[in-house]
Amino acid sequence: MNLTRRTFLLGHDLRSFKQMCSLVLGVSLTVLMLGACQPTTKIQTDVSTLDVNKLEKPTDSGVFSTHSQTYGQLADGKSIDMVTLHHPKGMEVDVISYGGIITRLTTPDRQGVFADVVLGLDNLEDYVNLNPYFGALIGRYGNRIANGKFTLNNVSYQLDANAWQNHLHGGKQGFDKKVWLMAPFTTEKSAGIVLTLQSPDGDQGYPGQLDIEVTYELTTDMQLDMRFKANTNKTTIVNMTQHTYFNLAAAGDVLDHKMQINSQAITPVDQRMIPTGDIMPIKDTAFDFTQAKTIGKDIDANHPQLKFSKGYDHNYVIKASASDELVLAAIVTEPTSGRLLEVWSEEPAIQFYTGNGLNGSLQGKGRTYGSRSGFCLEPQHTPDSPNLPLFPSTTLEPEQTYQTRIIYQFYAL
Repeated sequence: MNLTRRTFLLGHDLRSFKQMCSLVLGVSLTVLMLGACQPTTKIQTDVSTLDVNKLEKPTDSGVFSTHSQTYGQLADGKSIDMVTLHHPKGMEVDVISYGGIITRLTTPDRQGVFADVVLGLDNLEDYVNLNPYFGALIGRYGNRIANGKFTLNNVSYQLDANAWQNHLHGGKQGFDKKVWLMAPFTTEKSAGIVLTLQSPDGDQGYPGQLDIEVTYELTTDMQLDMRFKANTNKTTIVNMTQHTYFNLAAAGDVLDHKMQINSQAITPVDQRMIPTGDIMPIKDTAFDFTQAKTIGKDIDANHPQLKFSKGYDHNYVIKASASDELVLAAIVTEPTSGRLLEVWSEEPAIQFYTGNGLNGSLQGKGRTYGSRSGFCLEPQHTPDSPNLPLFPSTTLEPEQTYQTRIIYQFYAL
């Protein structure tokens, strides 16, 4: 992976993407969609002219380390642990065994001052009772499944319906509510944790036992490299992601953050936030982030899709199909601090969410979390894809291994 590259490279399986667009939208819209789905070879970004050698970035000096301690205790007496990953240049990541939640992540600004750039709560009780997925591992299925229903091999399944009669982020007891086993490790160039979980057959309505392994690894290059793996003993569906809320200023809202997304189309939704099955070209609309712009520039535009969600909460198409190719999905910069985040992924899509559901009722880390006080970039397959067969499949067979990868890459400008 060439992290010095400051451009988005578009175009993954162009022929299949064109076919998908045509099939989904119908003959009457084919000409329009082929234009929207036609990738350009390169999209220049506001940071494309930066000299990567001048970016704030750690070296190989010093020692990576981990530190483990008890974080709290659940009502049933089960102990919850916390592991801190420490970079020799000062970056740190805290992870708890409840939900695999990233509770703290510190990065430097352009002056070298570290700050915690993720939203979080103050104690285990709040994470159990109040957490809107801050920092959590999401599964078995990230995002929504309409009516909590899908069919596999002519068998219909009813999942836990936990969001407007739909299934969201794995249900009421999704992976964000599970207690994971954590095994810290260090190497000469990294500090990490291997998290493991067994989800039994029937968990939240899903078929098959699922054995999951997730690795969080903090590396020399100021990356948090996250690798996901799962196996099943029965045909099932899997679509895991990570749900950290970022605020690179570590204060206020995120409307002045500059966002760029490697996508020319979204999957529009209905009033229930369920994809319609269409693909919507975004050129010159409020959803167009092919050129970097502030999150707040068009967030209140008069667009029906924005009215449904009171801001951005939409699935951006990155690839025509899932593959093991790691691509740059999004770049975010915060002008005051100079912090920059890149999100790399193997997934065919990414959900961009602007914390519209936060309403000031949650507090943590000395802050009150109002609307749009954080943003999420969640690599994923398309929501409700088990019921939308023209989109990339999330089916996992017993002879297969589910694997995907997400990287958060940090710089200071």
